[in-house]
Amino acid sequence: MYLRKLSLINFKNLEQESLEFDTGINCFVGENGTCKTNIVDAIYYLSMCKSALGMSDGQCIRHGESFFVVEGSYTTAEQRREQISCTFQRGSQKVMKRNGKAYERLSEHVGLIPVVIVSPADSVLITDAAEERRRYLNAFISQLDSDYLAAMIRYNEVLATRNRYLKMNSEEYMLQIYDQQLSAVAGKIHEARRRMVERLLPVVCDYYKALSGDREQVSLAYRSELNERSMLEVLAEARGRDLANGFTTCGLHRDDIVLTIGGMPLRKYGSQGQQKSFIIALKLAQYHIIHEQCGEAPILLLDDLFDKLDEGRVGELLRLVSGEEFGQIFITDCNRERMERLLQRSGCAHRIFEVTYGKVLGGEATPTAEQHTQEKEEEQ
Repeated sequence: MYLRKLSLINFKNLEQESLEFDTGINCFVGENGTCKTNIVDAIYYLSMCKSALGMSDGQCIRHGESFFVVEGSYTTAEQRREQISCTFQRGSQKVMKRNGKAYERLSEHVGLIPVVIVSPADSVLITDAAEERRRYLNAFISQLDSDYLAAMIRYNEVLATRNRYLKMNSEEYMLQIYDQQLSAVAGKIHEARRRMVERLLPVVCDYYKALSGDREQVSLAYRSELNERSMLEVLAEARGRDLANGFTTCGLHRDDIVLTIGGMPLRKYGSQGQQKSFIIALKLAQYHIIHEQCGEAPILLLDDLFDKLDEGRVGELLRLVSGEEFGQIFITDCNRERMERLLQRSGCAHRIFEVTYGKVLGGEATPTAEQHTQEKEEEQ
């Protein structure tokens, strides 16, 4: 899967842009605080129907305007063309269209254009509460399994209703109904999460080993109250606590992924570089699994590549993603010379876009060192 053309109107600080991309590596370079991340976020938006930065639809409208439009032209591995657009106007519902036809539900679109993003915002996967890790796992699995996404939507709907009921009532028969409804979808969600963490573990370890030069051992494990008991048992045991607190105190919405380095919590004992390397290894493992399961190489977004990474680890990362397994890649960085040097070293053909405040310039293709040498020889 690759994005051939991206068109933007009033998206964040971009008034109007139409950009054409290389099927390999595309780099956006410019000073901090311009609009490099906004372009990457627009690409993510067209895959996941929302901002990667947690911004509301209204916050994505350019200041002083009332709407935005994001549109992408794609080509799949089978050379099938896909035209995806998202339109949002204040006071109206967001509209996602595939080849001119609007989706009835946004969830129908998730998974069509697989995407994986690595950004500074990912630090919350390590430093923040379990909610962030659950959100990551949910978004990941939802790209691969529409039934999982439907189950999560249903679980959250019933959970919200049960919590409202606990604040006002305590009739046992109604709580039993809500418990049955939660249990009906909990098994699928738990099993999908458990299997995915098991699949991630060896791949994350391999990528981290490559990025770190095999200096540390990392691991991840799935923590859930449902690992040992059913959802019905968990809810029954917590009935008194739920009634006292006025909300559901246990269940799948309390799950977590435990991240460790050298057998110790990564959050406490990992340096900033080690934590960032772990996140990149996690995202590359996610990429590998999506590619393996879908047969379609996801679009890889690497935002602010040098955040908390030294040049050596960035160089190793570029070497990894220049392999045959990877497809189209979008990178943002504030230093063009440094990025071009590393890309030439990695042997990657690439296209560079100069980004200023709200404008995107250039986009010329840059040959690899080998291609450059060949061109010189042909000239002579």
